[in-house]
Amino acid sequence: MTRPPRSSEPSASWPLFLTAHAGLLRALGARLKQAELPPLEWYDVLWALERAADGRLRMSALAEQLLLTRFNATRLVDRLADAGLVAREKTREDGRGAYAVLTASGRDLRRRMWPVYRAGINDLFEQHLGSRDHAALQRMLRAVIDGNREADPGES
Repeated sequence: MTRPPRSSEPSASWPLFLTAHAGLLRALGARLKQAELPPLEWYDVLWALERAADGRLRMSALAEQLLLTRFNATRLVDRLADAGLVAREKTREDGRGAYAVLTASGRDLRRRMWPVYRAGINDLFEQHLGSRDHAALQRMLRAVIDGNREADPGES
């Protein structure tokens, strides 16, 4: 993997951000695999459902939370359903909609994954930055998020 150039130019920030993000996701995925746990994407689905009321979300809402297309969220939920971690339920409101529902097995797996994930966050990310760095990074990321809220058609 090539490293992005060192520069204080704003145009250098984007490739650095993408490189850091991709590297962190790869390393976290490797840690989960080494611990014989499923991929990080599974954790994201299980965590989103665990936080939801009644452990269920409409597929469209889940896709939105995961920043995935509905098609990709559906395929991911299908894999989790095949593993018994998520169930699908038709909506009562209309015949076309469906809920993804967290199962007890899904909740247990998410809880087993968390210590590996948490240790990875600390080892690979948090420990490399001081408290001022974290505060500055949080301010910067919030500025980017807030600055793009109006541009995001999915936001309300």
